[in-house]
Amino acid sequence: MVSLTDIERESYKNSPVHRLDPRIKLIFTLLVIIYVVSLPRIHEQNIVRLLSVETYLLLLVLLAGLDLRYFGLRILAVLPFGLGIALFQPFIRHSFVESYTPYPLDLPFGLSVTYEGLAFGTTLLMKFLVCVTAVILLSSTTRMRDMVTAADRLGVPREFTLLLSMMVRYLFLFWAVLKRIRIAQQTRLFDIWNKDVPRKWVLEQVGHSISSIFIRSYEQGEKTYISMLCRGYGSGHEKAYYRMKIGLKDGIFLFVSLGCVLSIHFFI
Repeated sequence: MVSLTDIERESYKNSPVHRLDPRIKLIFTLLVIIYVVSLPRIHEQNIVRLLSVETYLLLLVLLAGLDLRYFGLRILAVLPFGLGIALFQPFIRHSFVESYTPYPLDLPFGLSVTYEGLAFGTTLLMKFLVCVTAVILLSSTTRMRDMVTAADRLGVPREFTLLLSMMVRYLFLFWAVLKRIRIAQQTRLFDIWNKDVPRKWVLEQVGHSISSIFIRSYEQGEKTYISMLCRGYGSGHEKAYYRMKIGLKDGIFLFVSLGCVLSIHFFI
């Protein structure tokens, strides 16, 4: 099982991709997502272009030396959301398609599959896969703290980055609290998958755990807020950053990556 700490541990590795400026990696990820989303809904070259971009991202994964097992598990954890949307598309006749060509397949309940629906569903799934790969590559090679700092230095509203920084700071704390609750339950021989106990009782125990985490979150939030006020926190506070400068290697990476994506688009 991939835990939260395992994911963050990947970002502490030392590789050429890890050493890039977080702002460059964030800009690159956003550009990849914008390019993928802007591709036509149905086009004969869509799949080849998306596969090419996916291949380039996987090469960066290999260059970063990421654990392929963790990387694959993270993609598989998110992929069902995109797969669930894409599976319905071959049966839907969208208004942006002028004419449909039925696929020669007999289905019950009057259902029919079209070539255009298959093409749209496949493109949608590939777009989802490329975007998820880009985001996981970013989060696996950049520490959460650095991502928030990069977003702040790129001009993202301070209120938004403040919420993100708070979430990052206390996400691991509550993950540790959840682990302690689970260990305490295991010492009492509590197993959520035990079929020998009534499901109602199991659901009650899960509900108690959720309510316990909620109360601890509320109490921790109150303590943190009072501590921040005691230290003079307010709207005019200043943040301290690790001042990284965008260097030549960062510019080369962004230039080469954009060149690859543009080459894929215009020459494929």
